[in-house]
Amino acid sequence: MESVVESIGSDLVELVLLDLELGNSRELRMALAELHAAEVAHILESLPREQRKSVWSLIHPEAHAAVLSFMRDEARSTIIGDMPEEQLVAAAGEMAAEDLAEVLDTLPVDVGDAVVDQLEEEHRQRLEVVRSFAEGTAGRLMGDQGLGVHDDVTIAVVLRWLRRHSELPTHTDALMVVDGENRYLGKLDIATVLTAQPETLVREVMRKDVDKISADASEHDVLTLFERRDLISVAVIGEDDALLGRICVDDVVELIREEAEHSMMKQAGLDEEEDLFAPILPSAKRRGVWLGINLVTVFLAAWVIGQFEEVLEKFVALAVLMPVVASMGGIAGSQTLTLTIRGLALDQIAKSNVRWLTLKEIGVGSLNGLVWSLVVALVAFLWFQDAGIAFIIAVAMILNLLAAAISGISIPLLLNRLGIDPALSGAVVLTTVTDIIGFLSFLGLASVFLL
Repeated sequence: MESVVESIGSDLVELVLLDLELGNSRELRMALAELHAAEVAHILESLPREQRKSVWSLIHPEAHAAVLSFMRDEARSTIIGDMPEEQLVAAAGEMAAEDLAEVLDTLPVDVGDAVVDQLEEEHRQRLEVVRSFAEGTAGRLMGDQGLGVHDDVTIAVVLRWLRRHSELPTHTDALMVVDGENRYLGKLDIATVLTAQPETLVREVMRKDVDKISADASEHDVLTLFERRDLISVAVIGEDDALLGRICVDDVVELIREEAEHSMMKQAGLDEEEDLFAPILPSAKRRGVWLGINLVTVFLAAWVIGQFEEVLEKFVALAVLMPVVASMGGIAGSQTLTLTIRGLALDQIAKSNVRWLTLKEIGVGSLNGLVWSLVVALVAFLWFQDAGIAFIIAVAMILNLLAAAISGISIPLLLNRLGIDPALSGAVVLTTVTDIIGFLSFLGLASVFLL
C-alpha cells in the first residue's frame, strides 16, 4: 500500500483516515513525523473534528508550534481549545513572533495573557513589537531582521563574523546594513560579500537605502512592492528609519494565497478562515446571512416583474424571452466588474483615468449591445414571428448592456470609496441592477408598444 509520506493532496488524507480506521497508530505517528509541518496542517484541516483530535494526539510535541503556524484560524482554534496550558505555552515558545501574534488573536484574553507571561523575556519583547502594529500591516508580517552589519566595517570583518554562525536565516539574499543607532542604510548582497576585495568597506559596495517598507504599510503595499521589484526580502522600518525586521518571499507567497482565497470566498459571502468541518449550526448561520441578502435582491427583481402582469398575460413570448435580457446584462456587467476590481487591486485605477475607462467600457457595451441585439432580435422573430417583440428585445438588450458597463465600473469604485470590499458585495449589487434594468426596459417597452 502507498505510504502516507509518498502521497499528496486528497490521497494523503485518505491514507490517514484508513490508518485511523485500522488502528495503525504507531505507523501513522512515524509517518506524520516525516511530513512537513504544512502537510500535517493540511491533513488536520481536512479531517472531521473527532479524527482531527486523534491525529493531533499522534503528532510529536516538538512539531506542535510549526503545525499550528500553518493552520487557518478556525481550524486551529479547535486544536488549541483542547490543549493543556503547559502544551500551549511550550508551543508558543517555539513559534516565531509574527505567527504567535496571529495565534494569540484567536485566544481568549485570559488564556493569551497567561501564555505571554510565561514566555522568555527576549521572545516576549519581540512579540510586543509585532503586536504593537495593526492587523493587515507590514509590522504584523515581519519576522526577525536577519543578519545586520555596520557600514563602517570591511568585507573581511563581515566574512569572519558570518563564519561564527552555524547557519544563516532562511532567504538570506543580503545583509541589512545599519549605522550605530540601528538606522537602516541599505543592503549588502551576499554575492557582493563573496566577490568583493577583503579590505573594501561595506558602505562602498552596499546598495544604499533600497528595498524597505514602513511597518505601518498595508499588506497590499507589501505585495505590490515584491511584485514590482521581484524581491526575496525587504527591510521593515519604523520611526527614524530604525530597522525593525524583514519580510521574506515565503511570507508573501502565503499572503498571495490568502488574498486569492479572500476574493473567491467573499464573492460567495463566506469567510476564508471558515473550517470546512465546522459544526452545522455556526456554518448555517454564516451562510444564512448571505442567503437573506440575496433573497431581498431577488424579491426586488420579482416586484419589478409583478408591475407588468397585464402585458405578460397577453404576450407569453415576453415571459420566455425575459431571462435572455437579464442574463446577457449580468454576464457583461460581471466582465467589467471583474476587470475593475482587478484594476483596484493592482492600483491601476486613479481619478485621472476613471473617465477614460468609463467611456471605453460604454463603447464596448454599445458595440456588443448592437451586435448581440441583432442576433437576439433575429432569433426572436424567427421563433415567434412577431416584429414588435423582436424590436423590443433588441432595444432592451442595448439598454441593459450599456447599464451593465456603467454599473460594472461605478459599483466597485463606489464600494471601494465607502470602505466596502467590492469582492464581497459587488456581484450581488451588479446582478440586482442588471436584472431590474433588464426587466424594466424589456417589459416597460412592451407595455408601451404592444398594449
